[in-house]
This record gives sequence, structure tokens and C-alpha cells, in this order.
Amino acid sequence: MSQKLNLGWLGAVALGVALSASAQEKPADFATHVPLSVSGEGPWYRLELPLSVQLNARQTDLSDVRVFNAAGEAQAYALAREAASTRENRTLTDVKWFPLYTSADATERAPGIRVQSSANGTLVEVQPSSQLEAGEEVLRGWLLDASAIKAPLQQLILDWTSERDGFQRFTIEASDDLQHWQSWGEGQVARLTFADERVEQHEVGLPGQSARYLRLLWNSPQLAPTLTSAQLQSASPRSLPLPLVWSQPLAGSSVKAGEYTWQLPMGLNVERVQVELSQPNSLAPVTLSGRRESSLPWQPLTSGLLYRLTQSGQDVVQNELQLSGQTVQQLKLVVDERGGGLGAEAPTLKFAVRSTQLVFLARGAGPYTLALGSATVRAANLPLSTLIPDYSAAKWAALGKASVEGAAVVSNSSTVTAAASADTDWKKFGLWGVLLLSVLFLAAMAFSLLRKPPVKP
Repeated sequence: MSQKLNLGWLGAVALGVALSASAQEKPADFATHVPLSVSGEGPWYRLELPLSVQLNARQTDLSDVRVFNAAGEAQAYALAREAASTRENRTLTDVKWFPLYTSADATERAPGIRVQSSANGTLVEVQPSSQLEAGEEVLRGWLLDASAIKAPLQQLILDWTSERDGFQRFTIEASDDLQHWQSWGEGQVARLTFADERVEQHEVGLPGQSARYLRLLWNSPQLAPTLTSAQLQSASPRSLPLPLVWSQPLAGSSVKAGEYTWQLPMGLNVERVQVELSQPNSLAPVTLSGRRESSLPWQPLTSGLLYRLTQSGQDVVQNELQLSGQTVQQLKLVVDERGGGLGAEAPTLKFAVRSTQLVFLARGAGPYTLALGSATVRAANLPLSTLIPDYSAAKWAALGKASVEGAAVVSNSSTVTAAASADTDWKKFGLWGVLLLSVLFLAAMAFSLLRKPPVKP
């Protein structure tokens, strides 16, 4: 038994020495250095990585991000970000809806209602607060009962019937008691006939908050449709992704009519894109494709209808496409030009990725520096629960804050690459030497143990 323990201990020591040899990283190994300022109570500090800084990384998963103290010592750190796949856990629920009526001369005010509900808050009946005569009733909007949904609401999906096609615009309000209402912005759905095809938009994004009831009030009550279906998509708090961060406008190119391409600074997990629609009355059914590099075939990502139309003196704009977070470095937009196209010049494009937060444990004296930009280093981040013992939401909220100070300092890339390559070669030779000596030592020990005569009882 003691012989097995000795061998296991020696193997652990050899592995520890090897890992230590591979972890001697220096600020000079990285192409970009960003000074950090810290505030609040440490020793843990949380930094929201600006997208402009992230784009200096050489590895898509940010494995080449480090924090160093004034002595050039690497700090223990963790990366906090939600993967796009968490959205697969969302739940789609059919909800009941109730019409909201008001008098013809009171369409500017929210309709008053009387409700009857069950013991758990589920609505049974909704009626106007005052009796309306026949012919005075005007459909103002709809009340949705979300009381059975306990998770934050992410998306509203509607279906409806209407005498004519077009856009349906309405305000969205939320309440837990049907008395106090909070604005959740505006919604817009559409049903259009285009080139002998029907184009429909049923989904409306919600802010990811919980509410028992939603009130939809149409901007033009005379155009309020009759709902035939209402669904709400929800997600539990633990699966909510971090907020989106948007890039600066990115110029594209066009090699033929109706086809535009953009080159991203690096491979990124893109969640949304926003296409500039510079000309009023633009209407464009589009298909968006992406790929990691030029040698790979294009893969379809999504399709949709982009438009900028003038109605009643106001622009109605839909210029975003939602993706599922695939890693891409090139994007291609193909436009059905029967809608008039988007012009000969490629429009600018913005892309959005999930915000990434870095938490580091401050060891040694500051100032601290964020370093990134190496194609050779390996990931060194810890799980958040390992970096912060007894990690909890309260501890997260109490962490000190770190922020980027000034502009990033970019080293000479060729010098850094050569230095990193030479340093990597030295580390590689050292690592192989340590491993070889450890194996020889273990083999010698095992051989000596095998040559010993067995102990007589």
C-alpha cells in the first residue's frame, strides 16, 4: 500500500512541476495591454470587458486574457458569461387574452376594467368599468393573463385576424395587481403580401422581467385586430444571458447585385445584427449566412424581412436579425431584389455579442493591467465558485469594480510573436525535460521495488 502511495505522490509532484513550468507567463507574451483602475472593496474586482478591448484577443473563447499586477505576476481570474445555448431552456406558454373596450370619445385613455379572478390570481372575466351602450364600444386593446408563468418573460408571439394587411403597432404595459402599470415599450407585428408571397412577423421582444399581466393598447384603436392566439416565452433567472453589447458600424462589400458581405475582426458568437437602411421606403426579404473562414462553405443562419417605411409621417423600421450565437467571422446577406433592394453600395452593419465580465483576485501591489492577444497560451481561468469561496448573488453584487483606464497599448506584433515563440520553445523543451526526468525516475523506482525480495511473513 505504501509503495502505491509513494508512486502516486511522485506522479502528482511531477505533474505539478510540469504545470508550473507551463504557467510562467509574462506581460510581454501578449500583444495588447490595457491599464485598469479599481474601486470599492477587494480583494475581488469585477470588470465588464468592452467589446473594443475583446476584439484585440487572438482566441475566440478569450483564452488569451490575463490580468497582471505591477510586478508582472498573473492574477487568478474567472470569466462570467452565458452561452447562447441557454436559451434552449426557455418555455413557450399559451395564455388567455381578454378584449379591452372603451368609448369612442375616450380612446386616448387606458380603458378602465372590472375583473373577476380565481384564488390564485388567474383571470376569469374582464369587463369595462362602466356600462357602454351598443355602438359606443371601441376595441382599444387586449389584456393577457400571465399569472401562471413564474419566470421572466422574454418574447410575445401573437396571431390575429384583420380586415386588411399591414403593420400592427401597440404599447406594452405590465402589472402585478391590475392597478399599477409599468411601460415595457412598444411592440409591432406585421402581415404583408409581397410578390405573391405572404410575409408575416409575429414575435415581439420583451425585457426579461416577470409580470402577472400584460396590457396591449393599439396606437390606432380603429385598426386593432382580433387576436386568435397569444403565447409568451419565458426563461428562469439562472438561464438568462448577460446583456448584449453592440459593435461600431462595420463597412461591407458587394461583389454582385443583391449580395453583401462583411468581415468581422475575429471569430465571434454573434447574437444579433443590425443592417443600416439609409433610404426611406425600403423593403427587403433577406437571408443571412455565415462562416468561420473563407475556405469553408457558407451556412444559412437566419432569414427575415427588413424594412423602413413611412406611415403617417413616421418611419416604421425593422432592421435587426436575431441569431443563435454561432461563431462566425464572415457574414453574407442575400436580398430578394423584388422589393427594390438595398442599393449598389453595401450597407453598414452592427453586430451584437453577449457581454463578458472578468473577475480577478488582486494579489500584490497595483496598478493592474489587462493583457490579451496571444495565439499560443492556454486558458487559465477558474470557475467563479472556485475563485470566490461560498459564491452567491450577494457576494457578486458586493464585488469591487474595475474599469478600463485610457486606451489600449498595442505592442509591436512581430516582436511579441517572436518573443512568445522563443519563450514557448523554451517552455516546451523545459516541460519535456521535466516529464522525461520524472518518467525515468519513476521507472528506476519501480525497477528497484520489483528487484527487492518479498518480505517473509
